[in-house]
Amino acid sequence: MNDLPKLSKILEKYLQDNTFPTRPRELYAPCRYILEIGGKRIRPALLLMGYELFDHQIRRALPAAAAIELFHNFTLMHDDIMDAAPLRRGQPTVHAKYNLNTGILSGDVMLIFAYQFLTNFRDKKIALDLVRIFNRVAAEVCEGQQMDINFETADEVTIPEYLKMIELKTAVLLGGALELGAVCAKATRADSKHLYHFGRLAGIAFQIMDDFLDTFGDPATFGKQVGGDIIQNKKTLLVLKTLEIADKHDQRELAKLLATSPADPTEKIEAVKNIFTKNDLPEIIRLEQNKFQDEAFHHLDAVAVADEKKEVLRQTVLGLFVREK
Repeated sequence: MNDLPKLSKILEKYLQDNTFPTRPRELYAPCRYILEIGGKRIRPALLLMGYELFDHQIRRALPAAAAIELFHNFTLMHDDIMDAAPLRRGQPTVHAKYNLNTGILSGDVMLIFAYQFLTNFRDKKIALDLVRIFNRVAAEVCEGQQMDINFETADEVTIPEYLKMIELKTAVLLGGALELGAVCAKATRADSKHLYHFGRLAGIAFQIMDDFLDTFGDPATFGKQVGGDIIQNKKTLLVLKTLEIADKHDQRELAKLLATSPADPTEKIEAVKNIFTKNDLPEIIRLEQNKFQDEAFHHLDAVAVADEKKEVLRQTVLGLFVREK
């Protein structure tokens, strides 16, 4: 079975051979730009791994893999606009490099090309199934994004609501990629659904870990600004769990800190971290992550193919959790 670097290389070649038109340049150059500035291609690689569990001719699944990658980058283009983000993968975002209208329109056309890849699938019955799955997942990603926006101004957010938001915004696309790969290979419905839930639950676990590392990660190795969620007063799982279990004093102090936006956030970050640590949040969050991670791998174990065929997929997903502390 092909590993992540090999699959990424195969996908890059396919995207280069099936690139966007050259005109109008103002529309298509930004599409090529966002694909060329990096990205690990995790989602299309998972789709190809899901396919390869059942059929070794992975090139048949490349159109679906390309569709997932285009959809993911379309969401990044529009998310960056909504967040007014100046950088993506260390480079200017599309709307910052070009302009706002270009970011909207080029994102739109990327989504259209994603559908073209799906409908070009050789088996038209499978193509229809792919579009149905893709539509379900795409709508859920949008729902998750809206939930995240709503949380910014909500007075209260519950833990189940937060977990649902990260499931929709982040995790269902990982699960959907694996499900699409299985459907391309004509896997059974049971195996396709087990792979979907494997990716979905692993995605929730990954996002929980990402939230944890945003506060407690090593700034030299994490790859993002540590404490960014605290600076933005985000209602992460660490915040929600603290508000649930801490005493009244710590609850009031945390709420007070997260209502401020100091010019120098250093003291605020340390004060919030101290409240988290005092209430054993690092251990609590680790246990929560492990719960979703373990449940995810139960679904992979249930897929009716030999364990050795699953090993590359297993190690790839485990690798997502190997992040610097």
